[in-house]
Amino acid sequence: MKAKRFGIDIDGTVTCPTSLIPFINQDFSLNITLDDIKKYDLSEALDIPAERFSDWFNKREPAIYASSPLAEGAKEVLLKWKEQFQLFFISARRNHLMNITERWFEEQDILYDRIELIGSHDKIKAAKQYKVDIFLEDKHDNAVSIHEELRIPVLLFNTPYNQDPIPDGVIRVDNWAQAEQWVNRWVHPTKAVSISENSY
Repeated sequence: MKAKRFGIDIDGTVTCPTSLIPFINQDFSLNITLDDIKKYDLSEALDIPAERFSDWFNKREPAIYASSPLAEGAKEVLLKWKEQFQLFFISARRNHLMNITERWFEEQDILYDRIELIGSHDKIKAAKQYKVDIFLEDKHDNAVSIHEELRIPVLLFNTPYNQDPIPDGVIRVDNWAQAEQWVNRWVHPTKAVSISENSY
């Protein structure tokens, strides 16, 4: 049995958080960058009526997910982790997008133990079901609620839209290299004694 179980969000975590931007710019005649998105709710962030944005997203979702680029460094880290840990990808995507999601993982050559598309941002039930020991996420309130409910560390991938304060058990990382470094210290704490000592 592998020692640790990882719960991992997909969009904005494994995929690059800029994935939607080319589609938004094209379809809404905008010229935004990731730095312009200060809120997770894109209709609010971009001042587009919620119903209009929702209709657009429902139509564009398959194309967006099929073409989403990987976050830099994600593949290299996930390939290493798959040798040591169990990987459960838990996403708010709806289940009818499973075929597109599985195909994307296959094309990216990313292995996994399970993909769970729950159709909701409430990932606590799935995280409990799979008994994950750590979670990786980009949505601020998800990260906080998962940590507070399950009392596990959550790595929050830093973006302009998740800058609210976080509790101690939620750890900001700027990229997958930092995530890997943090996990190495977490899994092998005795090797990080000198790091801990230097922090006091």
